[in-house]
Amino acid sequence: MGHDHHTHHHSVKNIKIAFFVNLAFTVFEIIGGIYVNSIAIISDAIHDLGDSISLGTSWFLEKKSKQQADDEYTFGYARFSLLGALINSVILIAGSVYVISEAIGRIIEPEHSNATGMLIFAIIGVVVNGYAAWKLSKGSSMNEKVVSWHLIEDVLGWTAILIASIILQFKDIPYLDPALSLFITLFILYNVFKRLRETLIIFLQKTPANLNPAVIKHKLQEVDNVHSLHNVHVWSLDGEKHVFTAHIKLKNIDSFEQYLDVKISLKKILEPHHFKHVTLELELDEETCSFN
Repeated sequence: MGHDHHTHHHSVKNIKIAFFVNLAFTVFEIIGGIYVNSIAIISDAIHDLGDSISLGTSWFLEKKSKQQADDEYTFGYARFSLLGALINSVILIAGSVYVISEAIGRIIEPEHSNATGMLIFAIIGVVVNGYAAWKLSKGSSMNEKVVSWHLIEDVLGWTAILIASIILQFKDIPYLDPALSLFITLFILYNVFKRLRETLIIFLQKTPANLNPAVIKHKLQEVDNVHSLHNVHVWSLDGEKHVFTAHIKLKNIDSFEQYLDVKISLKKILEPHHFKHVTLELELDEETCSFN
């Protein structure tokens, strides 16, 4: 429990740091982008403004997700973190679409940029965003993973601007800046869609990829005095905390001690899977289950 609390506190702290770093850097980018006339920097600044809003939302929702269960949310608030991941993905996609449209416009009608100014801003951009991305790189929640893609996108975007600014020091290629911006954004969009798919799958309560219900059911079925299983459900609250429920029909139960032994055996089989919530409905021979 102490480890869980430490992990939860760590994830909230990481997103909080990412929020303040991103917000401060957004203001810096807007000023810098206008000063050096770089569409890559200006579009990234607009994108980062959306990032700051979604990071603030993520910070709030990640903190909210750590609240204990109550009568309103009996499974707890873990899914608020998942909601943060969903909001982040949608904002990131919307921002990427804007960046792509701006970059295409600049390729069609190229404009000259201040290469030296771009170089200075790019170095600062890589360092600042690289630090924030590193802080979130080992996050385990889906929210942290999606937020880290915001920051990785920024690092890659600034790396592209850095490369472009170095080339522009020697040769004037006005479409290089928007072309690199376009390439990086398309790469990030691919990964964001993957994360969005994972988030939606969890919302739809698909069985977690690291669990095999058929294998679990087979092991439970092998326990002495177990006749059959039905109403077996395996799903995840937020991608980390999984839930298992099942109705188990027993046979040849002659004493309460025997009943307890079966229950203990069933729970031992489930222990290695580290389910956050387990509910086992044990039914005796003469019982008729209305949920078959």
